Amino acid sequence: MSEAAGAVQVDTGSDDPVRWLVRRLKTRYRGRITGNVVLPGRPARLLPLPDGLDPRLASALRARGVVQLYSHQREAWDAVTAGRHTVVVTPTASGKTLCYNLPVLQSALTNRAKALYLFPTKALSQDQVAELMELNEAGGLGIRAFTFDGDTPGDARKAVRTRGDIVVSNPDMLHQGVLPHHTKWAQFFENLRYVVIDEMHSYRGVFGSHVANVIRRLRRVCQFYGSDPVFVLSSATIANPAELAEGLIGEPVTAITESGAPAGERHLLLWNPPVVNADLGIRASARSQATRIARMAVKSGLKTIVFAQSRLMVEVLTKYLKDVFDADPRKPARVAAYRGGYLPGQRRETEKALRAGNVDCVIATSALELGVDIGSLDVCVLNGYPGTIAATWQRLGRAGRRQRPSLGVLVATSQPLDQYIIRNPEFFLESSPEHARIDPDQLLILLDHVRCAAFELPFRRGDRFCKENLEELLTYLEEHGVLHREADTWHWTEDSYPAQSVSLRSVAEGNFVVVDTTGGRKDIIAEVDYSSAAETLYEGAIYMVQAQTWQVERLDWTGRKAFVTKTEVDYYTDAIDYTRLKILDRFEHRQDGRTETAHGEVHLVRRIPGYKKIRYYSHENIGYGNIDLPDQEMHTTAAWWEVAPEVLAQWFPNRQQALDGFLGAAYAMHHVAALIAMSEPQDIGRAVGDGDARWFATVGTDGRGQMRSLEGGEQDPERETRFRPAVFLYDNYPGGVGLAAPLYDQRDRVIGDAARLIRDCDCRHGCPACIGPILASDEERGFSPKAAALTVLAQFLADGPETPA
Repeated sequence: MSEAAGAVQVDTGSDDPVRWLVRRLKTRYRGRITGNVVLPGRPARLLPLPDGLDPRLASALRARGVVQLYSHQREAWDAVTAGRHTVVVTPTASGKTLCYNLPVLQSALTNRAKALYLFPTKALSQDQVAELMELNEAGGLGIRAFTFDGDTPGDARKAVRTRGDIVVSNPDMLHQGVLPHHTKWAQFFENLRYVVIDEMHSYRGVFGSHVANVIRRLRRVCQFYGSDPVFVLSSATIANPAELAEGLIGEPVTAITESGAPAGERHLLLWNPPVVNADLGIRASARSQATRIARMAVKSGLKTIVFAQSRLMVEVLTKYLKDVFDADPRKPARVAAYRGGYLPGQRRETEKALRAGNVDCVIATSALELGVDIGSLDVCVLNGYPGTIAATWQRLGRAGRRQRPSLGVLVATSQPLDQYIIRNPEFFLESSPEHARIDPDQLLILLDHVRCAAFELPFRRGDRFCKENLEELLTYLEEHGVLHREADTWHWTEDSYPAQSVSLRSVAEGNFVVVDTTGGRKDIIAEVDYSSAAETLYEGAIYMVQAQTWQVERLDWTGRKAFVTKTEVDYYTDAIDYTRLKILDRFEHRQDGRTETAHGEVHLVRRIPGYKKIRYYSHENIGYGNIDLPDQEMHTTAAWWEVAPEVLAQWFPNRQQALDGFLGAAYAMHHVAALIAMSEPQDIGRAVGDGDARWFATVGTDGRGQMRSLEGGEQDPERETRFRPAVFLYDNYPGGVGLAAPLYDQRDRVIGDAARLIRDCDCRHGCPACIGPILASDEERGFSPKAAALTVLAQFLADGPETPA
């Protein structure tokens, strides 16, 4: 063995280091591995370059070592050059980029045609321009490719509009920076031949519904300038690529799904942390296991990526691994973090170091799930199930990008969804990826984009834009004074342009900047999106960047600034949040006098009243702090389950037991619902409380259920005059995105699967894998929280015939 950068480097002899690590993990930790799969490598399927390929382009390809095409690349060429909208769905690192670059470059060389590339992130845009430039230089093609995003200097924007053959941007910039100013882009739109939409699978849910409307507006503007571009889309594996592509562009597409690229041997291990308290069913943390596996991989000389579920967990894992491999500050860093919120320059630096092979281990959120070229990786560790099968395979695909053997390890947390997957590996291994769903005609989203489209070009009677009655929407906007009608034409009348106030990704506008004021400095070190600010930038919070720590001294909510100072502490902070719901309208419901199940509209208030201080490594709570921030409110749709007070009194000797039962049932129902809806858990929110918003329930520091009000703090459940608790599962987006309705339609399955999850759990009284953090045993309480949750679920199944709202 030898020393390398302060850490022991394991000598694997002449054996392949990935296979050596797999054998070592299986030997030492056999009891933790619940699933073990080996996907054999496959050879390439090659076809000759197309006969009609421009000689300059063929020369550029040969200069880069490409003398033949993979079969899917040739198939894409044939479809796209024939003028068919096309979606390419092949694994990571299978050469999807060439599927659209070839026809685009061919058209630019032979017809001076223009192309627009859309990527979901700036990092991907930068990566793509670098790839185009390499091909451009290899053949001296003279093609001009420019990025156009928020970082593009003002004096360069005119050159991009007038001289760019290929403009690389993102949907947000197209929405706010291009379409409202289309007259400046007239020359570009007149010659627009291709629109490329990469990483199509990321356009789902609310974001995808917005993007579909942006594409509607783009096609409308193109039609005005006499062009009708061909759309080329690419995606990671999802169950319905053609359906999603057609939903995004509004036209039939040709789907290419068989990859001709070679692949190396891939090993996959499903890993369940060991039980450390059998009585309570508590397991070792996923972070301890992920850290252990990553340490072994890096010491074996393997380039490693660790995916975490949150930005906070990225920083915690980065600290743990830096403590091992970067203890000597005089030596180059071997471990790096990558997540949203870092400044663009920081992210570019990390990407460059990864491509150059100067980083041995990167810890990332889903920001690196997409296809940024980060060089050759050998091992991928998932700290928790990402929430969908599609996202899991996408992340695992980041390792083994150079046809070498690779290893992926899915480490389960104690969340029910993780435990279900890890205990039933056949479900994960045999199920197809999820469907990606969008609803472009969701009324709130659609109305926003009708306003934007009306600003860009007047609407005329008979115009088509959506499936809804467009004339009704235009009349509504006319009545509200933003449109003026002359004969059969509607014109925009407001001074401001509406795209400025419509965000494709979030409800509220305005990111927060994090300002380092240590020693009198005023350096911006990060930015945080509005929706995350309340959870991460409260006064007293520990904010981390590359595992270095700052403390938030002051938060200027109005000015969107957080002022921080450098600090050294042995803990990190985690916010506590409460949610209260009020029922506004029942769309449909079932009721029999004992129970009620319903689907309708609710008003949600979310408050973050305090935070916990959590010590590194031991993860014990060492203190609390108060947070004083504005409440966050929204209207959305929900499905909910209620039990009549007299029924609760019959089944539970006191309200505390009923409260614990409802919290445990809600926890299991939430995770089961995510699986049934084929959505990510964070797309669905859960709450327990009173439908009139008098009180809500949460788990206290003692592991017991508490009743609280937003105004008066903790309440005594025995003294509450209206104790009618309900479990709410709601769409975690303003206006809803259609998740609550199918949960109501499948309400018996939600309850049945939740009860099965709890019953099948090996714990005695309830644990994080079934009913959540309600951990006190029946000896301490006098009852079993697990049994209480099952009792509540049994009552939910006793509903009667449907009653119209």
